[in-house]
Amino acid sequence: MLSVALARRGLRHVAATDQDARAVHCARDNIARQGLSNRIAVRHADLFPAGRADLIVCNPPWLPGPPRTLLDRAVYDSESRMPRRFLTGLPNHLEPGGEGWLILSDLAERLGLRSRTELEDAIAAAGLRVLSRTVTKSRHPRAAVPSDPLHRSRVGETTSLWRLGVD
Repeated sequence: MLSVALARRGLRHVAATDQDARAVHCARDNIARQGLSNRIAVRHADLFPAGRADLIVCNPPWLPGPPRTLLDRAVYDSESRMPRRFLTGLPNHLEPGGEGWLILSDLAERLGLRSRTELEDAIAAAGLRVLSRTVTKSRHPRAAVPSDPLHRSRVGETTSLWRLGVD
């Protein structure tokens, strides 16, 4: 859970959102069990909480496509709507000098479902600039299973942290 990782890395107040009421309930329970309820507020919201922040982090579903179940909504997002909405809304929710962090796998690119150019164009169209991009090799357990249908794509998969600022 990103909010827990951020709080443990020193953020004193974290506002986390989810559009699914059950996910909000589960997150609140997990946060309480870890003794972080005084530092993390979980809200039922579509994407952004009200107001502005110095840091806004988004880890959207990674694959463009229609979710078939509630659990699928964590992985699939029709037409990559959430990353686009995050990018276009980010300038209106960041404090001056703030950063938006987008955490995204390149699996959709590897499968030919989205191109890097589409993402870079969406960043520019939102009036954002890339401050830096940190790439890490994914360690998905299924990458070690040759019989997995996505094995070839997962073996080379990387996850990037895109640090974004407002132009």
